[in-house]
Amino acid sequence: MAVPKKRTSISKKRIRKRIWKKKGYWVALKAFSLAKSVYIGNSKGFLYDK
Repeated sequence: MAVPKKRTSISKKRIRKRIWKKKGYWVALKAFSLAKSVYIGNSKGFLYDK
């Protein structure tokens, strides 16, 4: 028989949300850094056509 799950606490929900947002922040920062290095011409590990 199915049993309803317990409700997730607000603090746990906030912690998970913060982790999720922080991951997005680091990905965006890395992408911006790569774009900057490509624009300047210092990129060594990224192939592109000029």
